[in-house]
Amino acid sequence: MTTDTTTERPLVAFLGPPSSFTHQATKSAFPEAEYSHQPVGTIKDVFEAVQSGTTQLGVVPFENSTHGVVTFTLDSLADRRGAYGDLRVCGEVYLDVHHFLLGAELEPSLGHVRRVLSHPQALGQTDGFLTQHLAGVERVDVSSTSRAAELASQDTEGTTAAVAAEMAADMFGLDVLARHIEDRDDNTTRFFVLRRRKRRRRRRRRRSSSSSSSDEQEASEAPEKGYKSLVSFTVPHRSPGALAAVLDVFNKYGLNLTSINSLPSLIAPFQYLFFVEFEGSREHDPEGQVKSALDQVDKVAEGWRWLGSWERQR
Repeated sequence: MTTDTTTERPLVAFLGPPSSFTHQATKSAFPEAEYSHQPVGTIKDVFEAVQSGTTQLGVVPFENSTHGVVTFTLDSLADRRGAYGDLRVCGEVYLDVHHFLLGAELEPSLGHVRRVLSHPQALGQTDGFLTQHLAGVERVDVSSTSRAAELASQDTEGTTAAVAAEMAADMFGLDVLARHIEDRDDNTTRFFVLRRRKRRRRRRRRRSSSSSSSDEQEASEAPEKGYKSLVSFTVPHRSPGALAAVLDVFNKYGLNLTSINSLPSLIAPFQYLFFVEFEGSREHDPEGQVKSALDQVDKVAEGWRWLGSWERQR
């Protein structure tokens, strides 16, 4: 793959600082013996690092089993300004997530805690604990769980706590005030792996902004587990049944939908950009179901984009 990086090992960007859950997912998918890891400050920074070629790969959180989709990632995938046109999703990573309350152990009752910092997803995944044990304490959104721990470690009065991974306690010199504070024992986050698409000559589609099918050599060559793919699309704003018409296409060609999300399109008030994830791949499509479905989507959607295929992990 052609990139601007010159490092000996492939470089992978992740939402940092180190000890974030994204860092853990990155290490599980890309061992440090074979890859170099580059922490960045925000999810948008991961997208920019991969798009610019600063790193070959990037890892971002996409959805949590308790608290739903990560809006910051979905917003970058929407790419309303066309900044990330070369990026594709090429993999997924699942991570069992256990949260810890970190800070200075001044009072066993936690009465000294005046504010709790974390990523919005982590605060949502621990709402039950925070409501029961830290009612009335200010909750502050920050860019990542590890950034929350870093900021808590800088509070000399010890009144700031962080919801973060246990490994962040050692990294930032914090005490563990409470363990496994997630609302559900099966709390799991799914991460997307990003890479740049391969540049190839392609035919211009009439309305679609998707890439050519030859792009999808991003997918793994081992077809054992099956594949997932992601597309986004818009439909005519006030046309009755327009969304149903697109979704019916996937049903017609026997493609199982595994998730549907949406964001405001910012084209017109209350018009939405839809994201559909389905089972199948353009590269591994022996019966032509995916190709036929996308050809039909091109006819009934107002516009659509291909966002990638990958080998499913679960």
